[in-house]
Amino acid sequence: MNLQITTPFATPFGFARHPAPSSLNAELRRLFLEKEKDPSSANAKATMQVTKDLFESRFDLFNWPEPCVRELREFCWRHLHHFVSTLHGQEATTLSRIIGHADAWFHVTRQHGYFGLHNHPMASWSGVYCVDSGCNGEEPEKGGLLSFPHPNLAAAMFKDAANSKLRIPYGYQSREYFLNPGDLLLFPSWVSHQVTPFFGDSPRITVAFNAWFTFSQ
Repeated sequence: MNLQITTPFATPFGFARHPAPSSLNAELRRLFLEKEKDPSSANAKATMQVTKDLFESRFDLFNWPEPCVRELREFCWRHLHHFVSTLHGQEATTLSRIIGHADAWFHVTRQHGYFGLHNHPMASWSGVYCVDSGCNGEEPEKGGLLSFPHPNLAAAMFKDAANSKLRIPYGYQSREYFLNPGDLLLFPSWVSHQVTPFFGDSPRITVAFNAWFTFSQ
């Protein structure tokens, strides 16, 4: 049968991994746990309720002078530029006239911490980098999954035997990701997402950023 299946409304996600994250993550972990104790490092203008089991920093992380932060910033920007260039079907030099801007922050999540469903208005691309999963190899059993409900909330308005068990990427199920230390996940900022309750014994530490671009003059 001559039948072609297409995905006209696909949503692109990007995955990358730092080639040698141990040293970088150790420095970031030490820095972030120290900053967690400093009230001036906390985000004083949170747009969502932050529970007592989760610390959210100010959004100026990528401006910090520490070498480990500069290394992480360069890693994230390099992969985001490659991601965007690939999606445009153009080399990075073709997009050299655009200037990137970003808000960036870190989260320290302890037992029972979570982050509710949200997205990031006024940005085009977002990313999450894992510094420490806090799970000591136990992975999803300890929670802390980065969860993306299906973006079309009306897609599952009717289910029957012919559409209830469609395989990914066609199914209506949420996409959930367990991030290991050194993992970077990129996605469109409009996609709603959440972090499921975390039950690890060690802190779960992640860096998040929102990026937007303007044309240079």
